[in-house]
Amino acid sequence: MCGRYTIVVSIEELMLRYLSDLPTNRYHTPRYNVAPMQQVLAVVNDGEKNRLGELRWGLVPSWATDDKIGSKMINARAETLLEKPSFRGLVQRKRALVPADGFYEWKQAGGGKQPMRITMKDGGIFSMAALYDTWVAPDGRKISTCTIITTTPNELMADIHDRMPVIVRPEDEAYWLDRGNTDAAGLTSLLRPYDAAAMRAYPVSKVVGNVKNDTPECIEEQATLF
Repeated sequence: MCGRYTIVVSIEELMLRYLSDLPTNRYHTPRYNVAPMQQVLAVVNDGEKNRLGELRWGLVPSWATDDKIGSKMINARAETLLEKPSFRGLVQRKRALVPADGFYEWKQAGGGKQPMRITMKDGGIFSMAALYDTWVAPDGRKISTCTIITTTPNELMADIHDRMPVIVRPEDEAYWLDRGNTDAAGLTSLLRPYDAAAMRAYPVSKVVGNVKNDTPECIEEQATLF
């Protein structure tokens, strides 16, 4: 599962990275402890250019009877996307990227769990594959939500957890975002573990366990707790 991540770069850096215009709603960075059911920054393509905007993390399919289902759909397994009614249609028409510069996972260690932060070795921005949808509430409100796709772990992650977010290679991002692309086989072929040699993991403070903590302390490297 991917349940927490970080995005501590500036909005200007994100605009440059994704060649996007400034979001309509001002999005605030840095964020040191992004959690499910919060508004997250995502990249979609409108057919002409990339756009940065906010989606609520936790997918509510358009056919859902209420939005409570979102808390149970923060992740989608890459291996079964085309088998699930909630995700199958979205693979072909509603794909997004969620920018991050790190994600957290908890490693079983001795008598407890050690929180770890996983990043690129160069500390740069990476793109997590996502799907999105828009749900219309009974009162007419539109709620746009997303789910982050996960896959099997690479060699680095295998020692930490049995899942990891799908990280789309920079050279594949345009293919993933292309609204005219409906090649489900080609799209799902991108959903594989990222190169472990390009990544690193390090222990962080247990303060990340509380979603209320959103400070630089969350990403500071620590001695192992267990």
